[in-house]
Amino acid sequence: MSLTLRGENGSGDKPKRRKRRELSLEQKQEIKEAFELFDSDKDQMINYHELKVAMRALGFDVKKADVLKVLQEYDHEEVGKINFEDYNECMTEWILNRDPQEEMMTSFKLFDDDETGKISVRNLRRVAREIGENVNEDELRSMIDEFDYNGDGEIDLEEFVTIMTRDT
Repeated sequence: MSLTLRGENGSGDKPKRRKRRELSLEQKQEIKEAFELFDSDKDQMINYHELKVAMRALGFDVKKADVLKVLQEYDHEEVGKINFEDYNECMTEWILNRDPQEEMMTSFKLFDDDETGKISVRNLRRVAREIGENVNEDELRSMIDEFDYNGDGEIDLEEFVTIMTRDT
């Protein structure tokens, strides 16, 4: 009687390897820049307040409990601060665990402040004003028209997802 070793799938094939997820160079740079920017006393460590602002700068809507948990887990010297290596490890994990659908829904809601389920010219005007952009009415209308696939004069969630996921 002979014994044959087989892969997990029962055939003689090798088991499939899972692709290792990694951050892009741009994401790695954003993590580094946020740390350097908010390490206000330039001691190569960030405290609770600096960590909270740095995490928010990376797009995380963190609460006090979230920041305290990160500090508790990564403050190996127990000085109330974490160094760049620990911060980088933590933020890498957080970024890799983001849910893209949830992120898109959150972004859509930033525009749709009147909760109509659509982005109107008025919504775009408000966002442009908030970020300091001076955009005239015709430019705003043209932004809507370019992506208004159903012709209702506004951008719905489906159209927004198409905009955000298309290749440039």
